[in-house]
Amino acid sequence: MKQLPNVLTLGNLFCGTLSLVFILQSPCYISSYNGQDYLVTAPEPLFWGSVLIGIAAILDFADGFVARWMKANSEMGKQLDSLADIVTFGVAPAMILFQLLKNAYMQLPDAINVSIINLAFTLLLPCFAAWRLARFNIHQATQHYFIGLPTPAAGLVVASFPLILLKDTFHLSTYLQNIWILYAILVVLCYLMVCRWPMFSFKFNNFNWKNNWYRYVWVILFVASIIWLHAAAGICGLVLYIMLSLLARKQLLTE
Repeated sequence: MKQLPNVLTLGNLFCGTLSLVFILQSPCYISSYNGQDYLVTAPEPLFWGSVLIGIAAILDFADGFVARWMKANSEMGKQLDSLADIVTFGVAPAMILFQLLKNAYMQLPDAINVSIINLAFTLLLPCFAAWRLARFNIHQATQHYFIGLPTPAAGLVVASFPLILLKDTFHLSTYLQNIWILYAILVVLCYLMVCRWPMFSFKFNNFNWKNNWYRYVWVILFVASIIWLHAAAGICGLVLYIMLSLLARKQLLTE
């Protein structure tokens, strides 16, 4: 039973690697628009890749919860969790960005001349994720906040993009097919993971409003955004998380 948290962590890794199978095998087809042919990647396999990343996130939360509940925290579990997170929330989301960026380039008139180097920049995401996780492992963890954006949060935001494309939520798919917007998203997420900003965790010492108002406000607004924004709630949740973390900065550092 003491190995149950590690089994859940391996479940996280299994889902992350399986998501890569779906993402990388997304079939391409030719689509015509205004007399022009475009190479498009089918969104359905990307969707299932996103679903598997979401399942992995649940397992990632569960392994920590179970470890604390069973008092089975271990150095091996800590390292195993980080190794799984690099794949699930670093490599797999990077491949989603790779596919989206490839689609964006394929819509250009000179798409045939696009270098693979233009797409390789998406591999910076797992590099920054690895840096963030390594730094997390060698520093004393705090109960109230993280330093920088947690890797699973960055990965889940990217995992929400195929859902937005499939449903064309609020016509945001147009923006997710823009080369420079995708590069900007990549740069912002990489920076947020390694920045020194304190960002609150969801570990409760107590449940009173004064000590946890930012957590409660985030949950309320995020649930509302799911109802109103649907797949785009992931982006909204990230923006809310950063804003509330900045507003609660002094409180986080003094608790």
